[in-house]
Amino acid sequence: MLPLAVGAAGVRAAAGETAPPPAEVPSRSLTLHVNGRAHRVTLDNRTTLLDALREQLGLTGTKKGCDHGQCGACTVHLDGKSVLSCLTLAAQAEGRAVTTIEGLAGADGALHPVQQAFIDHDAFQCGYCTPGQIMSAAACIASGRAGSDAEIREYMSGNICRCAAYPNIVTAILAAKTDVRS
Repeated sequence: MLPLAVGAAGVRAAAGETAPPPAEVPSRSLTLHVNGRAHRVTLDNRTTLLDALREQLGLTGTKKGCDHGQCGACTVHLDGKSVLSCLTLAAQAEGRAVTTIEGLAGADGALHPVQQAFIDHDAFQCGYCTPGQIMSAAACIASGRAGSDAEIREYMSGNICRCAAYPNIVTAILAAKTDVRS
């Protein structure tokens, strides 16, 4: 007795027919403006901004965590607002300003106040989530939502830290808030 074949491909295989070749995947050329530089790339239309940054541009500071928008490790800024790059298509970023953790520091190499505060207040342990935490923290301050511990915790709730450095992250954001406004 033959095993039960599922779907048209299974029926063709059971009958000894070969499956048709996979459909051509459409791609497009686009220009991504990342950290103040224009990058011309040709990508599959389904490529996420995260994969374009890491695989096409070599910017590996943005981390691939869950790849489902649940952990925040892939957070970048798109036109100054934090977005999850694993849920954003690269094509959606065309013509818009993308800032990654690599571009947050000043042109002279001076750390952004949030980066420095994370170091000063030991706001990381293993460091895997740190780029996403820092990008979200900078957006939290810029959006004016760093007025209290509770407000910071609410804003940062989309960023997961398996090492539980949350108290130090809140302390770092409060410390950086003063320096960002200066």
